[in-house]
Amino acid sequence: MSQIPLVEEFMTTKVVTLAPEMDIYEAILKMMKYDVSGAPVVDNGQLVGMLSEKDCMGIFAAAAYSNLPRGTVAEYMVMHPETIGLKTDLFTVAGIFMHRPYRRLPVVEGEALRGVVSRTDVLRASVELWKNPEGPSWTDSKYLTPELKALLKKN
Repeated sequence: MSQIPLVEEFMTTKVVTLAPEMDIYEAILKMMKYDVSGAPVVDNGQLVGMLSEKDCMGIFAAAAYSNLPRGTVAEYMVMHPETIGLKTDLFTVAGIFMHRPYRRLPVVEGEALRGVVSRTDVLRASVELWKNPEGPSWTDSKYLTPELKALLKKN
């Protein structure tokens, strides 16, 4: 019988995060610098929202009728994003991604952010499960490139 991987085994733990008071322009620059299509918004270790490329596109679509956008991440983020827990299994996460438009889900313990799981993480974990149904040795996600992980270690 195979061991079904849990989120805690294949999620990304070194996550690019944003602060709610961060200027939206700076947040977009940070997401571009780290080549991420979305990021959790964290205040004192607690998840308070998510900001995605799609959210940012909406900002600029609306700007066609006014001036360039100004403001903070808190003004544009999705509040109360859907989350998953550390013990959520691979098949449940795959089902969520099948029925929702998300590319990533924040992983929380209580309100504290513990990581992020992406569609790619689910596919990678699925391949590992096929290769070794008795339990592979999991590593941190491919969500961040080695260069980005090195940058995050410095900070």
